[in-house]
Amino acid sequence: MTIEEYLNKPYWVIDILPKQVPADGRGQYFRVEKYFLEHPQIDIIYRKFTNILLKLNCYEDINVSHDGDEWITNPAPHELENALLACMTDKQMLYILLKSADALITVSGDNTYMTVYNPTEESKKLIDSLAVSEGLFMWNLAM
Repeated sequence: MTIEEYLNKPYWVIDILPKQVPADGRGQYFRVEKYFLEHPQIDIIYRKFTNILLKLNCYEDINVSHDGDEWITNPAPHELENALLACMTDKQMLYILLKSADALITVSGDNTYMTVYNPTEESKKLIDSLAVSEGLFMWNLAM
C-alpha cells in the first residue's frame, strides 16, 4: 500500500487528550494546544512518542521515512530518536510502517499527537497499552 492509500484507511489518534475536543467546546483548546507545542512541553511529548515507538519496535519490525521514498528498517534507537527530533525541529512528517500489522503511524512536527492508520485489532491493543504506559490516550472519532 502507498502512503496515500494508508491515509484513506480508518485511523486512531495517540494524544495527550482522551478524546477529540468538540468544535463548539467551551474550553480554550487552541491556547492550551499552543502551550503544549512550546518547549519544554513538546519535548516531553516527543520523548513519550519515542518511547512508544521504541517499545513497539521490540514487537514489530518498523520502517521509518521522512519522505515516503527512502525507508530505514529497524533504525537504531538513537537514529529513531533523532528522526523524531528532526521531525519536531523541522516541522516535517515522519512515517513509521508496521509491515506485519499492515499499519502506518504518522508524526507531524507541529502536532501533539501521532496517527495510526489501518491497525489490526492486535496492533491496536498493543499500541494502546504502550500509549497508556506513557500517560497518553488512543482514540478514534467513533469512540
